[in-house]
Amino acid sequence: MISFIERKSTFFNRFAFAAFVLVANTASAQEHLNLYINQALQANQGIKQQNFQLEKSLFALKEAKGMFLPSVTFSTTYTKADGGRTIDFPTGDLLNQTYSTLNQLTGTNSFPQLENQSILLNPDNFYDAKFRTSMPLFNAELIYNKRIKQQQVELQRAEIALYKRELIKDVKTAYYQYAKAVNAVTIYQSSLQLVEEGKRINTILLKNEKANRTAVIRSENEVFRINAALTAALENRKSARAYFNFLVNRPLTDSIVLDEINVLPQMDSETNDEVGKREELLKLGIAKEIDENITGLSKAYIVPNVNTFLDLGSQAFDWKYNDKTRYYLFGVSLSWNIFSAGVNTYKIKQARAEQHSLVEQTDYIEDQLKTELYVRKNDFQSALAQYNAAQSQLKTAETYYNDELKLYKEGLAIYIELLDAQNQLINARLDSNIALYNTCISYAAIERASASFNIQ
Repeated sequence: MISFIERKSTFFNRFAFAAFVLVANTASAQEHLNLYINQALQANQGIKQQNFQLEKSLFALKEAKGMFLPSVTFSTTYTKADGGRTIDFPTGDLLNQTYSTLNQLTGTNSFPQLENQSILLNPDNFYDAKFRTSMPLFNAELIYNKRIKQQQVELQRAEIALYKRELIKDVKTAYYQYAKAVNAVTIYQSSLQLVEEGKRINTILLKNEKANRTAVIRSENEVFRINAALTAALENRKSARAYFNFLVNRPLTDSIVLDEINVLPQMDSETNDEVGKREELLKLGIAKEIDENITGLSKAYIVPNVNTFLDLGSQAFDWKYNDKTRYYLFGVSLSWNIFSAGVNTYKIKQARAEQHSLVEQTDYIEDQLKTELYVRKNDFQSALAQYNAAQSQLKTAETYYNDELKLYKEGLAIYIELLDAQNQLINARLDSNIALYNTCISYAAIERASASFNIQ
């Protein structure tokens, strides 16, 4: 029995040393975690949806730019008419008498008699086919529309960065939660082996009348308790693995490779109270610029729009086409909104009211984000203090356990006392494990609150 307990003591001492060395700056290599983060950024469905929205915004910007270029359209009309207004032309009344005199003088019928004409104003059997090339020479509305579309692209990019930053925080948190669950299972598994061995030895001692039944009952209860805790830890590990794989867009039961954490995170000099990198503020800044351009768009009616066009076509009766039917038509048009019953003025006032609202909203959100960062920093300091306390408690528990082990070897302590020291050691290791990863999770929250994590 003594040799088995010594082996377990050696295992615990190694575990304690491994936990003790986790005290430094967060420069540890987290290669697998970074790979998982990149995988999540590439495969996450939410980011894919956001990228589609960005693609849509980019196409809208190209559309706005295309409005400045010439456009060519083809149009044709054909008319068949009968009735309607006419123009009466007395051809016969004017020329027939003269023609008759000429025929008498010449002794011929070379000059026929004419009838009065009634000309239909509506074109009958007439076509008009043309290519029209048009281009704006100056249009303030198009200029502001292009600026707004450009800013909407930037707004969507900020939205994607915001989504990525939140996803990175969630992936890190889930990763550390899973690591915490894995270590908890390891601790409970080793503890279960220890209490089962203690139960076996106490049973032998009871048969040899060298121990009372209380020690056996207590050791049996410890086996049940650790077994139940191990079962819960295993299920918690499954849940943590499934949630992490969900974030990374992998099958829920895929295995996860854990990095060895050699250092504890610490806030560096760059982690201050500034939140200017937060995408939330960036989005509000872009929204204010959009509103400024919307105000300019509302004022665009003050400036006239100038456009030009060129028509190249053919028009004639009876589908004729020759050098007489072809034509070109060039022109410049100017339009100016002189009066609209105050509609444009109300649009300007609406845009300015929205600008004032965004200014107030930005101040409020900035204060809110600073408060969040302040709270996250306090949470991190608290988690760090709890980890240091857990480490101190772990060393105390190890010392207590080793002392009780020596006394137990010498027959100066009963099993219940050794078991109590063992339970304190197990709890201290669990607390140290929890405190370690809570510190990492708190630091991930600071990275999110300060937007300090570099998104590739």
